[in-house]
Amino acid sequence: MNRTDLAYRRTAAEAASGLGLLIALFDTLAGDLRRAAEAQRANDIERRSREARHALLVIGYLEDWVARGTDGELARELIAFYSSMRRKLIEAAARKSAKLLEQQMDRVLELREHWQQIELRNEPSGPEILRPVIPIPPGYPAPQIERQRGSWSA
Repeated sequence: MNRTDLAYRRTAAEAASGLGLLIALFDTLAGDLRRAAEAQRANDIERRSREARHALLVIGYLEDWVARGTDGELARELIAFYSSMRRKLIEAAARKSAKLLEQQMDRVLELREHWQQIELRNEPSGPEILRPVIPIPPGYPAPQIERQRGSWSA
């Protein structure tokens, strides 16, 4: 990852909601799996191992996130998903299977899409109108804003 990528990700993470951070972790995990599959196809075992190791680290973060959250059916399903993902990564390494890594990437992207849909449903539908910093006293007329239609050209 180059400095530009790192700066972009840091900026995105600072501005992200909880779901936005979760989606970013899924993006990272999918990228790790894609790069691990590419490395396997190129028979670059060192790179595949590095990418798979990082994917396992991300899965650990995701599991920790669930463990600190509320208990329930969703939490149990996510823990099972992450546990299955970990087993499949180990199996892919043992079988030297790029295809198995790509199948896991597809699973991650499918779940990521669900999280993204939830995030989009939770976003406000338009710009938020901020209240004035200084409250307008009762009986005082509200300020009038003139809107002019201008002509602008480049």
